[in-house]
Amino acid sequence: MATACSSSSPSRGGGNGLEKLPNSSIRVLRTVPSLRRWRRPHTIDQRTVALVPTMGALHAGHLSLIRAAARANHHVVVSIYVNPAQFGVREDLASYPVTWEADAAALVKLDRELADDGENLGRISAVFVPGTGEMYPAGFPGQEVGSKGSFVTITPVGELLEGRTRPTFFRGVATVCMKLFNIVQPEKVYFGQKDVQQTVVIRSLLRDFMLPIELVVEPTTRAEDGLALSSRNVYLGARRRAVATVLYRALRAAEDAYKNGAQGRMTMLGNANSILRHVAHEQKALGPDKGVRFEVDYISLADPDTMQEVNVVDPAKGAILSGAIKMLPVEVPVVGEDLGHDGGPAVRLIDNIILHPAE
Repeated sequence: MATACSSSSPSRGGGNGLEKLPNSSIRVLRTVPSLRRWRRPHTIDQRTVALVPTMGALHAGHLSLIRAAARANHHVVVSIYVNPAQFGVREDLASYPVTWEADAAALVKLDRELADDGENLGRISAVFVPGTGEMYPAGFPGQEVGSKGSFVTITPVGELLEGRTRPTFFRGVATVCMKLFNIVQPEKVYFGQKDVQQTVVIRSLLRDFMLPIELVVEPTTRAEDGLALSSRNVYLGARRRAVATVLYRALRAAEDAYKNGAQGRMTMLGNANSILRHVAHEQKALGPDKGVRFEVDYISLADPDTMQEVNVVDPAKGAILSGAIKMLPVEVPVVGEDLGHDGGPAVRLIDNIILHPAE
């Protein structure tokens, strides 16, 4: 959430709402009652509240969402919670980067910048950092597909693409987001385009459950070479990081075909797959002590409203190009090589490009 919906911090204080981030006015709220006590007067005063859900390990993409929220709302709440329901049984929950001190410092620095910028309506008012016991008062139901508990499922969109590979992911996203929306009661909620299928799931949740919340989707924040920023990028290390742009390059090749008049799936995705095959061949030729291996999960051309695959782009609607690859661990590390956080495990990368309707 970030894409995943939301990261946790070490337990501190009593959760009474009096705690603040050092040298700032940002409240640290750890319980549902403390958040609701903070929220109540803003409703009475007709001050708008925005929510930016994160999983912590904050990067420039998260900060851009917070800036957008501050421009248009009186109060911004940033939630930081690593939601275990978004991780599969064999996924990287235990090693997911938890960087509370760095996150807190980044929020304080950004809030000072917002205070000095006269273009903003509001600032960061609170950071919500609940524990799993707070978010799952009946007990965490587990990560298995057949787990019993109170869940929100959005189908069929949640079963496609990412949902096909990670069958409990969107169930976890929708469930924790419904909880956060009910707790914070924001007028607006901010997500990044990088997790495009997630935004379609959230839009469906807001519509189908008639929640009075506006979804704001901000453009993907990228590094200079085009790689979409993600908290998981710290796992890559230098060698794999240099090749990690292959997915974006492949999607750009498909986008170029669309811009040049192509509307058919075979042409656009053929261009994308050609890039992926070429780079894979190049890396294999370098040998295991220099090359990088990756596996392609999917390359998709889908309807922008449903994420269902399309054979031809409807010029009145446009489409979504998206993909996922898994960067495999380095086969033969070189002495002293930067392998990345936690020794450089397999890293799943996702990305997308919106094909806008024809003018």
